[in-house]
Amino acid sequence: MSSPVIKVENISKTYQLGKIGTGTISRDIERFWITKVMGKDDPFLKIGEVNDRSVKGQSDIVWSLRDINFEINKGDAVGIIGKNGAGKSTLLKLLSRVTGPTTGEIKVKGRIASLLEVGTGFHPELTGKENIYLNGAILGMRKKEITRKLDEIIDFSGVERYIDTPVKRYSSGMYVRLAFAVAAHLESEILIVDEVLAVGDAEFQKKCLGKMGDISKGQGRTVLFVSHNLASVQNLCSKGIMLEHGMVKAVGPISEVVRTYLSNARAEDVVLADIQKRKGNGKLRFIHGYVGCEGSETIETFKSLTLKLDFILDPTVLVSQRRIDIGINNFMGDRIAWLSTSNILETFNIANNQITFTIEHLPLAPGDYSCTIYSEINNEVTDWLIEVLPFTVAEKDYYGSGKLVPRNQGNILLNYKAE
Repeated sequence: MSSPVIKVENISKTYQLGKIGTGTISRDIERFWITKVMGKDDPFLKIGEVNDRSVKGQSDIVWSLRDINFEINKGDAVGIIGKNGAGKSTLLKLLSRVTGPTTGEIKVKGRIASLLEVGTGFHPELTGKENIYLNGAILGMRKKEITRKLDEIIDFSGVERYIDTPVKRYSSGMYVRLAFAVAAHLESEILIVDEVLAVGDAEFQKKCLGKMGDISKGQGRTVLFVSHNLASVQNLCSKGIMLEHGMVKAVGPISEVVRTYLSNARAEDVVLADIQKRKGNGKLRFIHGYVGCEGSETIETFKSLTLKLDFILDPTVLVSQRRIDIGINNFMGDRIAWLSTSNILETFNIANNQITFTIEHLPLAPGDYSCTIYSEINNEVTDWLIEVLPFTVAEKDYYGSGKLVPRNQGNILLNYKAE
């Protein structure tokens, strides 16, 4: 039986919004004495909210993670999945010791090599080769050990021509290539990889997944992998952890965890009025959005999908031309479908402050998607919100074959027969 190399016990991570101080010097001193000297909980924290970033709450404390517990054994390949904002990247930062937990304890046996964000751990003024030695030194390796691996790292990265060039001149793809090559080849017991591999091309992603598989199965090292690409996660990992609103929703075999994740596909009802990040002159402003299958709790392929938008219109505007678009993106952010009132013959009625798009026999394959919404009046952009309506298409045996559709075979399912 393998012994745990990572043990996470009751960890939580909070972030302070707005002002950090308590408001008075005496209370700041009291907070310092109680938390830093006596080691007790902060008496001024406001608690009680979950990590739902789409809702504006009253508390100035965000619980990015809350009461997380799990163990990872030596040689495990573990996939960490969850929607955006679930706390995946925060968890990896805690495990990599980039930041510390607010409460709880993390016990790690062995050296950790992590690839969290593009360019993390690289000095922009140093060359690629110098950064390889720098990263190795940070991991506690001797110069001879790094030199022995140097040629292998450079060859794997595919940036040999630029290895003596300062990395500040590298593209994001070259950054990721070199960073992954360094993390994978230097002799650490634990490899942690966030979803930065999405920056690389498909061929390099496949190469990286193969290398991580070799690290886990062939070398007996531990791999933690975060990705929205569920096909990659299932191909690489044997175990999974699902996070939801900063808490562990499921732990176990990766197939069961992925099934739990996809079974949570529900209609999304989103308040758009409070979203600050938007473009346009505001003469038409979206205030509410809904995406779901009418009469069903889950969104499924080949069902009828409804996308409904409520908006407010400046009554002083004289409307001669109107247009509303919905763009559907996959989990990688690639546009896969587009709905627009400019493509239909009937002119929609703008006076009722609502528009509904209906997709009969939804052809989208199981997975995560999001909607970007756009409007213009009289050829001027009035409101534009990017990826604000997320939704998940549930996994199901649509063809009655007893098998699920492979996750890496595209975003569209065709309703077909073979005779």
